[in-house]
Amino acid sequence: MDTWKSTHRYARISPRKVRLVTALIAGRHVNDALDVLRFTRKRASVFVDKVLRTAMADADEQEADVRKLYVHEARVDEGPTIKRFRPKDRGRAHPIMKRTSHIVVAVGEGPKE
Repeated sequence: MDTWKSTHRYARISPRKVRLVTALIAGRHVNDALDVLRFTRKRASVFVDKVLRTAMADADEQEADVRKLYVHEARVDEGPTIKRFRPKDRGRAHPIMKRTSHIVVAVGEGPKE
């Protein structure tokens, strides 16, 4: 069975926030997943929606039946952390960790076994 994978690397959002959204769509039919993402009130849903649509377009390009596609994998890996510092009183500095994510969505025909 073929699977089509799409990624968004170095997304400027924390992986912890994106994992909340990817857990909602894993294993669903792609139309159900798109509906869930459309009505999820989280910023991460925009990133995941774009990656899912890209994977669907890739499958469509390879002559897959788009009506039979399911989300086989929705994974978020941690990307590099951008480190910044905020000046504080008495010459101190507090770190600010700007985290990035690698979002991976794979779709395939039929539900995953």
